[in-house]
Amino acid sequence: MKISELVKEFEIYTSNDEKKMLEQLTHARPLHSFSERDQFTIESLIRKSLVIKIGDTNPRVIANEL
Repeated sequence: MKISELVKEFEIYTSNDEKKMLEQLTHARPLHSFSERDQFTIESLIRKSLVIKIGDTNPRVIANEL
């Protein structure tokens, strides 16, 4: 039996705040342009691989196309 037969739907859990943030990240924006609370939410989305962080010194973020 294959895993795809057992698991019909795969979804990554996101909170309401994370869902709202994903809707806002349609294009690359500097991480420092967000409030501290939003940055914390974005870091959580980065760990879940739902957001891509571009660059090291002045990072920009954009929603990951899944």
